Amino acid sequence: MFGIKASVAAALCSTVIGAGAAGYDGDAWENWDPIASAEQQVEADLIDGTKKIDVAGRSVNVSCAGDAADGKPVIVLMHGGGDTLDKMAALQKTLSEKNRVCSYDRLGAGGSDQPQGPQDFDSTGKILTGVLERIAGDRPVVLAGHSLGGLIAARYAPGHQDRVKGLVLMDATPSTMAGDIAKVIPGSAKGPAAGVRAQNLAVFKGQNPEKLVIPDGKVRSAGDIPVEVITHGQPYLEAVPAYGPRLEKAWAAGQRKWLAISSNSTLSTATRSGHYIYTDQPDIAVKAIQRVTTQACA
Repeated sequence: MFGIKASVAAALCSTVIGAGAAGYDGDAWENWDPIASAEQQVEADLIDGTKKIDVAGRSVNVSCAGDAADGKPVIVLMHGGGDTLDKMAALQKTLSEKNRVCSYDRLGAGGSDQPQGPQDFDSTGKILTGVLERIAGDRPVVLAGHSLGGLIAARYAPGHQDRVKGLVLMDATPSTMAGDIAKVIPGSAKGPAAGVRAQNLAVFKGQNPEKLVIPDGKVRSAGDIPVEVITHGQPYLEAVPAYGPRLEKAWAAGQRKWLAISSNSTLSTATRSGHYIYTDQPDIAVKAIQRVTTQACA
């Protein structure tokens, strides 16, 4: 991936560098109505397993499992940057024993189409809206996102409180991570640290497979929906020479900031986990998602 402290750099920005910026065709989103048709909403109940669906003229790879109970939210898993829905397959299978669970590859990831141009939170959110209309119909949803997926979910929920009734943020990328990296690792840094700084800042500017520009921003409120924020307990950012401990502190502060997204939010630590909480300690992820889903039904 990055060549220098690859796992650390990937964790910081929750994605990988590698997608070029060429080939944009300019087709934008202005004339797209994200509200699915009645026929699409009927089809939402029929999706089982992995399937390609059309959203705004793009092919999106989705996977669904489990039965949907009346009034019970559909759980939607959102993978981190550089990952795909396959990474969350085991988590989806476990949760589907008691819930309707779906996941999807964002544009530029896995089996989905490439984005037609640079993306921002608005455009990736419009794809998410289209996906939800297809996989959940009129049902409420609980979004459970890891890393970049958590950041996208947290940015999306405040503007869609009519549909999003709960959030689980698993080591979600902090809302001010680009600024934190630039502040902690100065431009004068040398060697591996300089590489980590440059590579991560480039990713936040859109040099990633999803072509997603990831600006810093304030945490907005989604009301009083149930939210569980889970952070890693095993330090790994400390591997960055000289700056690691401060990066860990910035990450921890970013997790606390996510609590402001709801008046009904909690923060916990997966003590034996690195960045991938749902694979290191899957029981913690499963229980948190089940708790939020239950609360969302209340």
